[in-house]
Amino acid sequence: MGPKGLQTRSNIVKQSLQLFSVKGYYNTSVSDILAATGLTKGGLYGHFASKEEIWQAAYDEAIRIWKSIVFKGIRNRADPLKRLEKFIENDMQYYLGKDTFDGGCFFLNMLVELSGQSASMTRQIFQGFIQLSSLMQSWLKEAEQNGSLRKGLNLREVANFIVISLNGAAALYISSRDASILTQTVRQLKFYVRQLRPGAA
Repeated sequence: MGPKGLQTRSNIVKQSLQLFSVKGYYNTSVSDILAATGLTKGGLYGHFASKEEIWQAAYDEAIRIWKSIVFKGIRNRADPLKRLEKFIENDMQYYLGKDTFDGGCFFLNMLVELSGQSASMTRQIFQGFIQLSSLMQSWLKEAEQNGSLRKGLNLREVANFIVISLNGAAALYISSRDASILTQTVRQLKFYVRQLRPGAA
């Protein structure tokens, strides 16, 4: 595929990602995508065989964008609990708070809409949340091994609690656009993470 074809494909993905985020997968028609991209049906189907295939490309792009935001400044933090705090801040303040996607959190929106509608698409999104929890568990395990985590904690439950809290805050923020929800969530989750250290009051 030449540069022009790659640019066209990229534009399809970009426009579709915002449409899916705002209108949802099922409420976004092929006609909506054609209107947003200025393509004909032939031009669109020259790049993607179906709307679901477009969604898959949009999902992959959403993952790429999300990672570029939430993992910024994390790798240079040797302390895994500081890494976790920075992730929480990035996710709330710079991913959600900056309205990266027009409809709020693409992944949460899609999970809610597709549940009970498409088992395979729902499973794919949910697996992403499981992988995030697993990553957090690996950071907690690292903290445990270097002595910066209290003994006897259930690392899986701690990681899942953080993921659930982030998603709960995302749902409330999307419905209200009240930035104080993000600020309070960051403050309280950072406090929670600090209580995981040995000797924390």
